[in-house]
Amino acid sequence: MIPFPNISPEIFTISLFGGEFSLRWYALSYIVGILLGWRLVVATVKRPQLYREGQAVITPAQVEDLLTWVILGVILGGRLGYVVFYKGLYYLQHPLEVFMVWTGGMSFHGGLIGVIIACFAFAWRRRLEGFSVADLLCLGTPIGLLLGRIANFINAELWGRPTDLPWGVIFPGAYAQDCPGIVGACARHPSQLYEALLEGAILGLILLYVVYRRGWLKWPGMVTGLFFIGYGISRFLVELVRQADAQFITADNPMGYVLHMGGFGLSMGQLLSLPMIAFGAGLIIRARRRKARVLAA
Repeated sequence: MIPFPNISPEIFTISLFGGEFSLRWYALSYIVGILLGWRLVVATVKRPQLYREGQAVITPAQVEDLLTWVILGVILGGRLGYVVFYKGLYYLQHPLEVFMVWTGGMSFHGGLIGVIIACFAFAWRRRLEGFSVADLLCLGTPIGLLLGRIANFINAELWGRPTDLPWGVIFPGAYAQDCPGIVGACARHPSQLYEALLEGAILGLILLYVVYRRGWLKWPGMVTGLFFIGYGISRFLVELVRQADAQFITADNPMGYVLHMGGFGLSMGQLLSLPMIAFGAGLIIRARRRKARVLAA
């Protein structure tokens, strides 16, 4: 077992006008992730040899404008996704709390939908190729995923199921230590770090390779498709050891499945990941067919 590191979720707190304001690691991960992703996209836009026509489909100035749309998509989509996918009944009874984003509660799948809508709305208004813009956004996203999952670990949230593996972590809190059948300290999978590795580091490196070494930006939709497949598979696998959300766990359903099939089941994260994988595969097939037609012409 590994004791949970003594890291405060708050980086620092200052007192102003009779109140206290804190900068938290989670908020910083969003800020730094967006900024680093933006700089990566700008650097990629400035390399014309990566594009089939020898010119990027978007300018650095347009990337800055797109950043505002993306931030709104992340916040609005992430919050509404959490409300709809994870705690719909609760928020039907407490509708005003939907807007209380400071209380926590964000969904990656919801944020992704929000970013997709923002991306294609922006591309439509600027008369740009939507999937080319999406490819660039997907290239910059794993940085934020990496930092965000590390922040989840620091916050001691979204941990995994109990384990006796040597890297199991003793997360603090009564709920984290409520492990039926286990006497003494309960170690859990650090599933946040699994996701940081798979969705952030490994997926990010793969996308960099196909963009900078394989020329995938020349065929709109291929990078986006690979991102959807990579994230979907990573999330599906991690959900095998990740603790389900409390609202899905009952005495008759201790694993927190939302869909049962005989003796097996799927968590909400797995259920949302399956269409991502299928959609990503469809995008790659579509892009490869277009590539074959162009090369054959």
